[in-house]
Amino acid sequence: MSDGTAITELAKRRGFFFGANEAYGGVAGFYTFGPEGAALKRNVEAAWRDRFTVREGNDEIEAPTIAPESVFEASGHLDGFDDMLVECGECGESHRADHLIEDASDIEEAESLPIPEVEELIAEYEVACPSCGAPLAGRSVEEFNLMFETAIGPGSGQPGYLRPETAQGIFVEFPRLKEYARNKLPFGITQIGRAYRNEISPRKGIVRTREFTQAELEQFVDPDTDEPPLSRVADVSVKLYPADEQEDPDGGHVETTVGEAVEEGIVASDWVGYYLGVAREWYDRIGVDGDRFRFRQHLPGERAHYAADCWDAESEVGGVVDDPDDPTEGDWIEIAGFAYRGDYDLSKHADHGDDDFTVFEQYDEPRTVERAVVDPDMSVLGPEFGGRAGDVADALRSLAERNPEAFDGDEVTVEVGGEDVAVDADVANFRIEEQTEAGEHVTPHVVEPSFGVDRTVYTLIAHAYDQDLIDGEERTYLSLAPEVAPTDVAVFPLVGDDALETLADEVVNDLRGAGLSVAHDDSGNIGRRYRRQDEVGTPLSVTVDHESVERDEATVTVRDRDTTAQVRVPVADLAEQLEAVLAAGGTFESLLEAYDAVETDVTRS
Repeated sequence: MSDGTAITELAKRRGFFFGANEAYGGVAGFYTFGPEGAALKRNVEAAWRDRFTVREGNDEIEAPTIAPESVFEASGHLDGFDDMLVECGECGESHRADHLIEDASDIEEAESLPIPEVEELIAEYEVACPSCGAPLAGRSVEEFNLMFETAIGPGSGQPGYLRPETAQGIFVEFPRLKEYARNKLPFGITQIGRAYRNEISPRKGIVRTREFTQAELEQFVDPDTDEPPLSRVADVSVKLYPADEQEDPDGGHVETTVGEAVEEGIVASDWVGYYLGVAREWYDRIGVDGDRFRFRQHLPGERAHYAADCWDAESEVGGVVDDPDDPTEGDWIEIAGFAYRGDYDLSKHADHGDDDFTVFEQYDEPRTVERAVVDPDMSVLGPEFGGRAGDVADALRSLAERNPEAFDGDEVTVEVGGEDVAVDADVANFRIEEQTEAGEHVTPHVVEPSFGVDRTVYTLIAHAYDQDLIDGEERTYLSLAPEVAPTDVAVFPLVGDDALETLADEVVNDLRGAGLSVAHDDSGNIGRRYRRQDEVGTPLSVTVDHESVERDEATVTVRDRDTTAQVRVPVADLAEQLEAVLAAGGTFESLLEAYDAVETDVTRS
């Protein structure tokens, strides 16, 4: 078990992550991933790509991290991408109001509360400024937009923003992406990349930062016909924390399966249920502790207005939980979100953009249907409305599609530019026609699993962090899954001997040639080298000793990180055997069964 202080200390000392630009005083919310952290992060991204892109049969894109202002006007980010800010009247420091309430009370999701209630709670709990201690009661809470603004081009340029999520790059390019998918639903597009949010109060290391990496999948589906392969994950066990349980003072976790949760309506969307199951299996695969993991449903105040259902994957990273059955115990952080977004995103871009955000779905056989048709007499509309005549005609056509009954009277009223305009029904030339159609245009709905890569890295370190006693000495190690560990194997020549060094070099080259990530460490005594590799989570260590070069057949000792057990393996077999141990489902037990165990512990030599 670990806490935030232990993780931060280890991360900085061993090169996982640390504050950026510290030579210039640093800036809160920005972190550099060191050699170990960058490797761990890359491996997490590769594992995510394998599961959510390759195995799901999806395609991946890479969109720009900056987009023009019009994109975010259409998406709603300019008007509604806000957090609650309260400014201290004494020192002038700004803080995120909902976080202050959560820190001062038992309230878990203050973000979902309206601003007036947040202001009342600040007074009720006598919340003070974390920087100077001055009381914040009576201070107004304001909405603060989290977008980073920039200018595109020289001078004032064109207004633009750094993307706050990777999703919009996928939505904006949908008209072209659907062509690559041959206009066939369902299809999915993934993207892994950087996103930016001007957080009011960055905190907890890489958990809440101003620049971070997301891995997102946008699954485009026909809501009337497309269903997920739910049977693949129906039996996956999940720990759920539904909204009604959160609102109940005595509420708790619901232990169930994905299939039962969907069948009982706990999870409203089949598609969301499917990805909860896929994600649960994936998190288990990369080493997230299932006992410290859950899916929490958004409360009504949290859920976006367009989201029919939304769940967060949460991990507990504090390491101290007195009552595992109490869902309010522990330090839970959001590491992924799963939302059914409906047709909101594509419809908004269709309204604001100049392209087609629908998919034409062809019928098996042509159908004859009745359609409301408007063919306005432009010789009348032109003189009467001048330059607005085209807009009036478009408004009449749109109204006919939505409400044909509006044309039953002698005249029909439409809204053009915020003004009501009356047109004679005869001029509108409304009628019902039979038309033969080969298909229809469908605006796809979107199902979105969105993963925080940095927070996943933090979770893996927190869940892998462990300590034990070896030969009476305390050891700290990271029990990382081999798939995500920064390094696969460490190779140590026992002493600075030419023969041992030569063989160690050959072993390193062979293992790297086999595709393994290898660290070659000849600095310090062997015990310290073991400790260094244990602390960064290297699963296996190979030691080249005197016996390695004295035998007729060259051998080395192989040490397991978690148990410290050692076996002697011929160099000729080494690459193949280590690959088998590191592969999915592989264990060190296979080596213990096949080769001689080394009883002499050289951990402290």
